[in-house]
Amino acid sequence: MALPMKSFSRVCGLSKFLSSSRLLRHVVCCNNSTVSSAKDDSPRTIFSGIQPTGIPHIGNYLGALQQWVQLQEEGHRVIYSIVDMHSITVPQDPAQLRENIFDMTACLLACGIDPDKSILFQQSSVSQHAELAWVLGCKATMARLKHLPQWKAKSGPKEEGGVGLFTYPILQAADILLYKASHVPIGVDQVQHLQLAQDLATTFNYHYGQYFPLPKAILGETKKVQSLRKPNSKMSKSEADPKSRIDLTDPPDVVREKMKKAITDFTSAVTYDPDTRPGVSNLVRIHSACTGLSYDEICRQNEGIETAKYKFVVADAVIAKMDPIRTEILRLQKDRGFLEGVLREGASKARDIAEKTYSDVRKLVGFS
Repeated sequence: MALPMKSFSRVCGLSKFLSSSRLLRHVVCCNNSTVSSAKDDSPRTIFSGIQPTGIPHIGNYLGALQQWVQLQEEGHRVIYSIVDMHSITVPQDPAQLRENIFDMTACLLACGIDPDKSILFQQSSVSQHAELAWVLGCKATMARLKHLPQWKAKSGPKEEGGVGLFTYPILQAADILLYKASHVPIGVDQVQHLQLAQDLATTFNYHYGQYFPLPKAILGETKKVQSLRKPNSKMSKSEADPKSRIDLTDPPDVVREKMKKAITDFTSAVTYDPDTRPGVSNLVRIHSACTGLSYDEICRQNEGIETAKYKFVVADAVIAKMDPIRTEILRLQKDRGFLEGVLREGASKARDIAEKTYSDVRKLVGFS
């Protein structure tokens, strides 16, 4: 929603974009792993979801999953969903989808999501997601949905996408509002979708009385991790070239080989300049996210090292950070019974909340 919706001066490149949006007043910065607002210290309910579309890559981990764990450890009520209903907006092999759900569960647990501190569940196990989506959809307009990024990006120039793809943002809004979430960790590309959730909550409240809180955005400070082969594009599971990304289950030798093939440029020095050196800057960004070092510290420490050698420095940093996670994923994948139990218990906890919310909605709209 993946995911994972982040004083604006600390969010590079977002200030100008957000200043013209109604979302401006709702954004809270994730600063030093703490969700905070000078004027709001009320308890948080945090919701986020991730599609089960294969093993996550380091971009997913550094950009979202690492933040999910941080939020969990801060004592908020956190609810994380494997959003399998969203995943079938594009064709899916049923057998592969079932495996992907368990693989994603293993990955989230290995990354540090703790079922005793968070609610982790499979979206389709809680029917109220779809039921609330219908109610909210009756308050949305086609004109509004046509301008949202999910539809524009995936329906093609002739707008030939399916109805599920078109209404995807409404289900996304239902995911959030069903748990009356106060905060949602998102990426920049999901800002408009969160704004739709806010607007649908506002519209519902106008017609039926004040009920849903307006969810605020948490925009993380970790920048996007770019493709290793196309450094001007975001790292993606859907990119055909597997060398474009580092998956969380890649063994050390594969990580080194992929990093060796990463596209840089013809300048040998290690510098951070995203505009003119996107490839090298992407490596510096990954190195920083894995070690906690600043970009300046990294460039100083690697002064005099050619980029060809620097790739292996970054590979070692990635391996040190990710290999324990890989080992735990492989262990958990072998324990299907445990994974099923985690999802079953999480769905029960999520359903307790969802049933109360949707029971209220039924009364408010006149169903009961």
